[in-house]
Amino acid sequence: YPSEFLMQKITEDNQIPVQLHVSVSLQYVAGLKGNALVEFFHGNIAEVENEELRHLMWSSVLFYKMPNVEVMACVLLSTKAIYFLLDDSFVHADEHQSDFWNTENSDYENSSFHLSCCFVLKLNDLQSVNVGLFDQYFRITGHSADHIVTCLTRDSYNTHTFIQQLMAVLSLLARTPSPEPVDKDFYSEFGSKNTGKMENYELIHSSRVKFIYPNEEEIGDLAFLVAEKMDGLTNLQSLNILLYVLAFQVHHVEGCAQNTSSLQPKTLILTSSDLFLFDEDYISYPLPEFAKEPPKRDKYQLVDGRRIRDLDRVLMGYQTYPQALTFVFDDVQNQDLMQNLTLDHFGE
Repeated sequence: YPSEFLMQKITEDNQIPVQLHVSVSLQYVAGLKGNALVEFFHGNIAEVENEELRHLMWSSVLFYKMPNVEVMACVLLSTKAIYFLLDDSFVHADEHQSDFWNTENSDYENSSFHLSCCFVLKLNDLQSVNVGLFDQYFRITGHSADHIVTCLTRDSYNTHTFIQQLMAVLSLLARTPSPEPVDKDFYSEFGSKNTGKMENYELIHSSRVKFIYPNEEEIGDLAFLVAEKMDGLTNLQSLNILLYVLAFQVHHVEGCAQNTSSLQPKTLILTSSDLFLFDEDYISYPLPEFAKEPPKRDKYQLVDGRRIRDLDRVLMGYQTYPQALTFVFDDVQNQDLMQNLTLDHFGE
């Protein structure tokens, strides 16, 4: 340990997404390669001497106790735990949740060191992993509200790779086996399940961690919600969700010395007739078992919706990933007026 292939893979994955800004401490981590990266892990992060680093991923993360603060993190998966190396600015982002972090050594601000907070979720405490629609994100759930984290990868490949690596590492855990199932007869096995509601697809790993995937009903619920927002103008049967993607809406900040822009996380949904932007709650749903009351906000909140027929043009940037798209819509309310003018202009 580590193998040449693993060293190369971790070095390749150690790249901060270009659209997100991080602190100096995380920039230092992103500059490490090969052996230096593994030595950094063992010297500064690993809690046990014999654990092995298996996977590295950069992702935005959300915590259950701070659902409104999305922060950049370097996610390190070892044979013992999942480590989230966070921006140090995150600790001061929400004053009401300061007890969530151990901030005893807070005099580092005056020193020349750049510190990062590291949130640790031990694999033995892991209970379930919920994969989001179209593998755009996944939520890791432990035994309490402090141990629920959502990784917003915004990338199905990164999600799939992390889940595969996590399953492989969980297979190494020595857990007590589950009790033997009680033999059921045919009628009790198949007779009691006809509740009319289909459960989410669950895969129970040999380590007894549940991997929960969305089913077709979630898309159906989303289509129904979208149809509601369209004021019932569309027949639900003909409404097809063509695209669901986690993106950023760009807001240009004026008055600054530099032409800066802030990125607002949004869920973009494209149907056969409309384009929608939603604020989505990625961390609270489905409700964890210990939740005593439903979340304060709905899973989807409509921000903007436009008809495709009003789309005038789409401007594409020529930079590499992530691609910037600008949708330009006509603000003319009465489309028929325009049509008649055109006919009059070109007619006799």
